[in-house]
Amino acid sequence: MAFLPKSAADQVQGGGGGNYLNPGKLQSGASMRFALCVGEPLCFFECWGESNADGKLKPFRFVEEPTAEDIEAEMGAEYTRRQNRDGTAFEPAKFGIAVPVFNYENEGIGILSLSQKSLIRAIDEVSQSEDYATLTDWDFSISREGTGLNTEYSLLPLPPKADRKEIKALYKKSCDAGFDVSKLISGDNPFPASGK
Repeated sequence: MAFLPKSAADQVQGGGGGNYLNPGKLQSGASMRFALCVGEPLCFFECWGESNADGKLKPFRFVEEPTAEDIEAEMGAEYTRRQNRDGTAFEPAKFGIAVPVFNYENEGIGILSLSQKSLIRAIDEVSQSEDYATLTDWDFSISREGTGLNTEYSLLPLPPKADRKEIKALYKKSCDAGFDVSKLISGDNPFPASGK
């Protein structure tokens, strides 16, 4: 069974800090290992706004591909949509996914957030192989080489290092305590108030 729903798979065709695993934050030559807690990601479109008060960036996420009017309405008067690298237009809303994972670095539940089409496509391709039919049974490693526009990412499925029963129990405990990845859509903290 495919990792991505058909409508989401169409978005990636073609060319973190804390408990958020974000490949864009990896240094060149570094990698991160994780295990998926669920077999289907949260799919969304994301664009960034810059606070008019202090210049801080904030992500705005949408379940469907937003229009310019949708983005402007969501950002309100407090945020201005971020410009592209050239400063000639607004950055387009990018397709992204978020999925709960077991983070080997801190041995806790985290969120893998991806907007890199090549990585999203790679996970989806692995999911369609009979050998990896149940993605939650496997570990994955994402590596990064290069910087800026010369960055390349790679994804590698790996044999599991951690006991899957323990990961499932930890994920259930996190959910019972209030963890909810879907809170990312509304801009709320998906982690319980006590934590991360």
